[in-house]
Amino acid sequence: MNERNDGVPGGPTAAGATDWTTTPVTAELLRGALDLEVTEHGVLPHRLPARARAQCADGQLAMAEAQPSGVRLAFRTRATTVELDALRTRTAYVGAPARPDGVYDLLVDGRLTRQAAVSGGNVLLVDMTTGATETRPGPVGTVRFSGLPDRAKDVEIWLPHNEITQLVTLRTDAAVEPPVDRGRARWLHHGSSISHGSDAASPSTTWPALAASLGGVELTNLGLGGSALLDPFTARALRDTPADLISVKIGINLVNTDLMRLRAFGPAVHGFLDTVREGRPTVPLLVVSPVLCPIHEDTPGPSVPDFSEFGDGRIRFRAAGDPAERASGKLTLGVIRDELDRIVRQRSAEDPNLYLLDGRELYGEADAAELPLPDGLHPDAATHRLMGERFAARVFGPGGPFAARSDA
Repeated sequence: MNERNDGVPGGPTAAGATDWTTTPVTAELLRGALDLEVTEHGVLPHRLPARARAQCADGQLAMAEAQPSGVRLAFRTRATTVELDALRTRTAYVGAPARPDGVYDLLVDGRLTRQAAVSGGNVLLVDMTTGATETRPGPVGTVRFSGLPDRAKDVEIWLPHNEITQLVTLRTDAAVEPPVDRGRARWLHHGSSISHGSDAASPSTTWPALAASLGGVELTNLGLGGSALLDPFTARALRDTPADLISVKIGINLVNTDLMRLRAFGPAVHGFLDTVREGRPTVPLLVVSPVLCPIHEDTPGPSVPDFSEFGDGRIRFRAAGDPAERASGKLTLGVIRDELDRIVRQRSAEDPNLYLLDGRELYGEADAAELPLPDGLHPDAATHRLMGERFAARVFGPGGPFAARSDA
């Protein structure tokens, strides 16, 4: 697995070291990815398999699934310095200030120890007024972590949840071994941009990552920004991915894309759950209804951006639908919660391992008063922490649907 290299240009040798180990980045060292694509620069982790990606040409989905939310390099080493060369693709918006760099979280024996960012990289420039995009190429950058304890330890590097990341080279000043299997339950979660990470502070502090840490489980996060749309290929990915626990958070993207009507929604949910159950017939399966989103509680979509503060780096969303359109079958979050409750009650008569969690238990009316959604749709870092703690307590904690299968 390891290759010895002396005097790596631009690497740790600048700090006086002379003997370094280069380790190829392979699936053996990655957690949270369903596929690994070899590119001209290195490898690109994907959160949907190639077959799924081939069945949808939507640019939003392509960007979301290639952003490695929950994906991390994991290995065991005595190294005191770790370097990772990576080529990022970050998103920027015409007319708006630059967005913060994506964050790499370094965990040592499960504890967040360092944070850093990669320079350079590609820029995907988006004009939100026209939908036009342009990719501007840039160079590979390096993230460096030094001063780590000189002992055998488990190391995880959580990749930025909001930047497409091609992994080029892993360098360390000691040998790297695959991580030890701790026998933790494998939790597979699917949801929208809120599950993807939206405005979380860093990749290990998205609400699913926090909940997984508190619950003592291994996370695979299929939260796909703007793309939790009951797609059959996503259901098949859930069906075919080994898991001990599965959760699906359904609702907000169906409203803010105005994708379907009530007549289609019910059968689509049944079909999605049927597909998951084809491969995982008895795994605890939790359906999570939408968290509170005031603009869409009783007003249908689509969500449309308000550009009035765009030049100051702020953007808000509003609901463009009409509440009267509910009579014709347009979806609101209230309608979706009622229908999910009905569907889960119906199915649980024959599926004792199927559960429902009202998303407002994670973020509800009282929370919205104290921690309003900054842009009308997405929670901030403090709300991610609140949601992660509540999910862990209600789902992994005593009496929760996942309690018997977690290590908490």
